[in-house]
Amino acid sequence: MFNLKAANGQIILTSELYESKKAAENGISSVKNNAGNDARFERKVSKKGQPYFSLNAANGQSIGKSEMYSGNAGMENGIASVKKNADARIEDNT
Repeated sequence: MFNLKAANGQIILTSELYESKKAAENGISSVKNNAGNDARFERKVSKKGQPYFSLNAANGQSIGKSEMYSGNAGMENGIASVKKNADARIEDNT
């Protein structure tokens, strides 16, 4: 799995659990390729009424999900942060 972090170190997107490092690397590439397209962000609401988002690939498959936010403004800021930080440097913590 991978986490995309903002410049302040906060996790802004978490991927699914992958079966291989290569698959996770493909997921990271997909974030870089899709984060610039606002249509790839699916805005959602949890069962508890908290907004969050999913970044999806062109085929509709989820690449990663955000944390739960207390309001829509926070969620939109999170989306903006993913767009801004999609090309962050990669740290391998394995």
